[in-house]
Amino acid sequence: MEKPGFIDGRMADRESNMGVTGKRPALPPEQRLAMPRQNLHAPRARSRSPMSVARAWTWVVRLLLFSLTLTVAQYGVREMHAVMAGSITVLQWIFLGLFAINFTWISFAGCQALLGFMKIMGRDLIGRRNIHQELPGMRTAVLVPVYNEDPVRVSAAIDAMAHGLADKAPGKFHFFILSDSNDPSAWLHEERVFSTLIAEQNERCPVFYRHRRDNRERKAGNIADWVQRWGGGYEAMLVLDADSIMSPDTMIEMTRRLEAEPGLGLLQTLPSIVWGHTIYARLQQFANRLYGPVFGNGLSVWHGEGSNFWGHNAIIRTRAFAEAAHLPVLKGKAPFGGHVISHDFIEAALLRRAGWSVRLDSDLAESFEEPPPSITDVLVRDRRWCQGNLQHARFLFARGLAFTSRLHILSGIMAYISAVFWLLLLTTGLALAIQADLTRPEYFRQPSLFPTWPVFDSARAIELFIVSMSIVLLPKFLGWLTAMINLRRCFRYGGPILVTLSVITEILLSALIAPIMMLAQSRMVWEIFTGGDSGWKPQRRDDGSITLPDALRKHRWHMVTGFAASGLTWYLHHDLFLWTLPVTAGLMLSALLSWTSGKRGPGRALRILGILRTPEERRQPDILSDVEERLHNAYQVADPKPDSPITALLSDPRLCDWHCAQLPDGAEHHEDFDPDLVLAREKTRRSATTPALEQWLSRAELMAFMHSPALIRSVDQGMQADFARQNNS
Repeated sequence: MEKPGFIDGRMADRESNMGVTGKRPALPPEQRLAMPRQNLHAPRARSRSPMSVARAWTWVVRLLLFSLTLTVAQYGVREMHAVMAGSITVLQWIFLGLFAINFTWISFAGCQALLGFMKIMGRDLIGRRNIHQELPGMRTAVLVPVYNEDPVRVSAAIDAMAHGLADKAPGKFHFFILSDSNDPSAWLHEERVFSTLIAEQNERCPVFYRHRRDNRERKAGNIADWVQRWGGGYEAMLVLDADSIMSPDTMIEMTRRLEAEPGLGLLQTLPSIVWGHTIYARLQQFANRLYGPVFGNGLSVWHGEGSNFWGHNAIIRTRAFAEAAHLPVLKGKAPFGGHVISHDFIEAALLRRAGWSVRLDSDLAESFEEPPPSITDVLVRDRRWCQGNLQHARFLFARGLAFTSRLHILSGIMAYISAVFWLLLLTTGLALAIQADLTRPEYFRQPSLFPTWPVFDSARAIELFIVSMSIVLLPKFLGWLTAMINLRRCFRYGGPILVTLSVITEILLSALIAPIMMLAQSRMVWEIFTGGDSGWKPQRRDDGSITLPDALRKHRWHMVTGFAASGLTWYLHHDLFLWTLPVTAGLMLSALLSWTSGKRGPGRALRILGILRTPEERRQPDILSDVEERLHNAYQVADPKPDSPITALLSDPRLCDWHCAQLPDGAEHHEDFDPDLVLAREKTRRSATTPALEQWLSRAELMAFMHSPALIRSVDQGMQADFARQNNS
């Protein structure tokens, strides 16, 4: 129960002033849009885009890609079978099957990269697509979902983008910050920062803010909530991540292209990674910038109108999304049932099923995101992505999906299952080596006058190994070649010598990290198949440092596996030890690599030397410079995240007013029983002081408290009474 008389004169004045700027809801009037939930199985609609030469050419390219992939894969499997000339054992058949899967997978990636290289070379000769100057007619909402993020960084990026759009496309873009934060301190911190941003924003590109207490369905539910409440007022929605930055020119051009093609449902950009400071982040950043365009252009060539969605840095036709892409709820429990975790692939597939085109335009520049800062951070993210991609197996044979959508889903699954296949391949190869060392060959397995000699074509095996490694390294070589051929592009990476040294550095470090990722992802797959759920953890954006003891603890089994495999291969044969060293070295050094990966010092040293340099470091785009300047200024005056959210809220009357104004009408009156609110109410009644109340409340109860204007006013009235008594005494 609330304390009687909690609405004192001061709080009554606050309520009467809710219409004043800064004391009103930071949201426009709702314009609702129906968003029916889709079924797993449904008939496929006809394409909304007319037949064109481009679509016919896409099918020709697909036929060429798959034919080339199968040709290369068939060659590799045939050669491996020839290496095992003679009578093949069961274990060798298993090895051959695993080799066929893995070799086909790398062949597909290599052939896809070759397509991308050809497109880049053609674009260098012909030039980029023309960028039009006229303003788009449609109104676009820019959605920025946040979940326990650093609001200062998010605010600086939004401020820079919104100011540019206000100048170049006044009235055409509105920003919506969609908060799903479930940490009370993080929520209050973002309100403190975003309330200032909203108050200072130009009305030609306003910024709105909404916090959602019930963050069911995670990011997908966050976006769906916006679509159903405000989607009716916007023809398009441009979805960003908390770490996304896009130039206003790019955002305007994306809207133009969506408007120009009525059958286009989603347009995806190829984001570039920037602001990597740690050695691991710089490694990802360089690979993304040099090799990423080769892969991305390859994807765009054969995807055509059946491309994919990566969850951010993309523009979507709002009504198409509402009509077609509300995700189904899968039967069963997590990790394979319930709400869809990785929403993006499936939303693209549902749009395609409804007849909408989904396209990747790789020529759209100045679309940016930030990398995870360390190996441990990327493993946390991968655990969630792994579960989401494996859950997509439920959609693989869903009725009505397009062929390319099924391939996207299969590729997502293979991104993690392939780690298991590689691990099984290495394990089977090691078992064959042990068998060869410990088992006497049987020369007379069947009654015969002539012995059956064990045969192994070592020369052919070496040739096949060279071919396999060439295919694995082909995308990196093609990325390097795109820089070497185009001198202007080359000097953006530091010139021929530095770009070559950077590629060698990236290959060596990636080779050491790859076995760690293989074991870690194999364990993820095992945990998911045995019923483990990933949960929803916020991602660290900048600081990836961990202590060496933590690194040793996190990677102890990687190290044990590496040392055990090294010892075994050394015992069996010294040549085998050397052959497996590229794998075992990374595992033995895993703790050291992980510890070093999140440190800024090595990354800073490489940057000074010009190693792993990217074009944005040589000449930073205006939008990044603008964000960086605003970020520097904001951190100079920013308050830290509060340790005591109730005390911080009630000690700032302006923030308290703004906070209460953002709470939805009837925030304390839920249709369902709310035990957290009941407990928060009772603990509030029994607490003698605010610090005692904060110690009593659990995290969920504190969130319920902060969603209750009555409880906030009750404690505020008690604080004012205590203050008055102290003054009187």
